[in-house]
Amino acid sequence: MDKSILDDELWALIAPLLPPPKPRRAKYPGRLPLDDRAVLAGILFVLQSGIPWEMLPKELGCGSGMSCWRRLRAWQEAGVWDRLHALLLAQLRLADRIDWSRCIVDSASIRAVGAGPKTGPNPTDRARPGSKHHLITEAQGIPLAVILTGANRNDVTQLLPLVAAIPPIRGLPGRPLSKPRIIQADRGYDHDKYRRPLHAQGIRTLIARRNTLHGSGLGKTRWVVERTISWLHNFRRLRVRFERLAIIHEAFIKIACCIICWRQLKRP
Repeated sequence: MDKSILDDELWALIAPLLPPPKPRRAKYPGRLPLDDRAVLAGILFVLQSGIPWEMLPKELGCGSGMSCWRRLRAWQEAGVWDRLHALLLAQLRLADRIDWSRCIVDSASIRAVGAGPKTGPNPTDRARPGSKHHLITEAQGIPLAVILTGANRNDVTQLLPLVAAIPPIRGLPGRPLSKPRIIQADRGYDHDKYRRPLHAQGIRTLIARRNTLHGSGLGKTRWVVERTISWLHNFRRLRVRFERLAIIHEAFIKIACCIICWRQLKRP
């Protein structure tokens, strides 16, 4: 197996989070289960390269693509990637890499091949089926939460769910970080109906108003979320949604967020 796909330090964090294998029967134990690390290497290869499951190279030792698909679904249902993301955010906070001065939200639409849950007619792509990635980051662009919806969902409808989806960020003694101080967004999120609940929680909003001249200056700090979306879509499997099941695509998104956090943690 090529260790450049999954380095030893990251695997040491992931391995304790994986659910234990099912007990084997004594009389008819069946075939030995595939190695978890090899299967994860196959999943990461599909995420980074965008190839179909059935074209996974046998040299990775991860079995068939369907075996990797089943394991990815089981790990997503077990909440492995949510726990890994929370762990990496805690380590980033401990390393003083979390800038909590503001959080920034944005979204991006992608084409979906075929129908399925959380798809819809994309108004920016001639109403072809599509999905939308809604993202919230801290001030430096580290991903805090991501939500998948149909491409026809308005951005502002996911503002409050994104804020609520931020996991408690531990890593230091005292109360974990969970409530942003300031939320920044573009004009697509301008609606007082969604501002008021944030203000009631003590969260300030810096959101450009509709029907006003451009030049609010928010782009000087808001650009980091667009860069993070670009980082997400550097994983080729996230550029076009091939998965009919939303849970599989959501697993890919969360793994990509974890890898981005890991890269920021290892950055000098």
